[in-house]
Amino acid sequence: MNQALAAPVRIGLAGLGTVGSGLVAVLQQNADWITGRLGRAVTVKTVLVRDLTKPRAVTLGPGVSLTADAEALVSDPDIDIVVELMGGIDAAFALIHKALSAGKHVVTANKALLAKRGPELFALAAAKGLGLYYEASCAGAVPIVETLKSSLAGNRIKSIIGILNGTANYILSSMSEKGLPFADALKKAQELGYAEADPTLDIQGYDAAHKLIVLIRLAYGRNLPLEKLPVEGITAVTPEDIRFAREFGYAIKLIGQVRDLDGRLAAGVWPMLVHEDFLLASVKGAFNAVRVEGNASGPIMLHGKGAGDLPTASAVLADILALARQGMIPNNTGFLTEPLPEAELVDPDDFISPHYIHFTVKDQAGVMAAISKSMGEHGVSISQAVQKGVPEDGYVSIVFLTHEAQNRAITGVLTDTDAMAFIKPGTVHFRVL
Repeated sequence: MNQALAAPVRIGLAGLGTVGSGLVAVLQQNADWITGRLGRAVTVKTVLVRDLTKPRAVTLGPGVSLTADAEALVSDPDIDIVVELMGGIDAAFALIHKALSAGKHVVTANKALLAKRGPELFALAAAKGLGLYYEASCAGAVPIVETLKSSLAGNRIKSIIGILNGTANYILSSMSEKGLPFADALKKAQELGYAEADPTLDIQGYDAAHKLIVLIRLAYGRNLPLEKLPVEGITAVTPEDIRFAREFGYAIKLIGQVRDLDGRLAAGVWPMLVHEDFLLASVKGAFNAVRVEGNASGPIMLHGKGAGDLPTASAVLADILALARQGMIPNNTGFLTEPLPEAELVDPDDFISPHYIHFTVKDQAGVMAAISKSMGEHGVSISQAVQKGVPEDGYVSIVFLTHEAQNRAITGVLTDTDAMAFIKPGTVHFRVL
């Protein structure tokens, strides 16, 4: 005899855009499967939208109501979990704060909100004994949040290195595979729906930075203020740099990374040269990938779709099911300490890595010697150097790969060379992973 099902889990959904519509679709398509796994149905009761008359990508089932009033979600005693998928900061913060204050669990995909105001919301959730879950905030369908909270909870995390933004990765892949200039690759990404009309957060590295802040909190039990994180985007990457990198055996990727250096964190988001032997170098298109190294587990690689309606909805639904299970104790940050202390960050000038430097110089004698002399004075050792191209307007490209060097030493070299009359302004510098 089948055991009687428990009462359904009722959802108050805020936002019916791409991900919200995807969540409704997955709940409809997989209803029997979800019930079989959970022992109770998961249903949407109320959907908060801005425009009640706008056509929708999905058909809401019977009994589902649309509202433009946020109070309808937070004050309804029949709603068990509020799911915030509307994005933005202020309105989303207000909704989640009200929902937690009203005693409701919350699921969100809002990495920008969690990066900027997460500590306030986590403190409130802890005080109320409620769940604030956010698997979909980082890397779409890739289960990196739960991996850090649970699967690797017994490890000290040595490093996290990842491709955390599918838009940037698609653009760099297009530039690499098709030789497109940055502007053309961006336009193609927008036409395919991989990039927003305003792509600033993606191409300037801030979307990846938001996700990295969330992952640092999970991995190290520390809050890192967003304004302290070094962030560089991909707008300076050119097809020429991609060709040079390939000749050296590297791909250029936008990388978010953090390393634990004896309790201090070396973290940032930058375009980096990734050696072709690394798995991250082979991640193409709009996919995300995260490499986590624990002191017990060793390196682990997670790879999958980092955005989109159904992939992101899959991660949202995972959080809903986790919160709906019987006897669940909310585990929001993976640590019992609340509030979490602030992370101690390594000075970005002290970061050590190999470097790629691309100079555009006048085609004259003594140039290579002058640059090499500056590098030697700053203690920067050259690994490889190449001069390429037929002189155009009297200028040619010279590219250096260095051995490991502090970023402050490279800054010293660039300060010196910027003052050399035979070097054209706009020297390109990337770190090497």
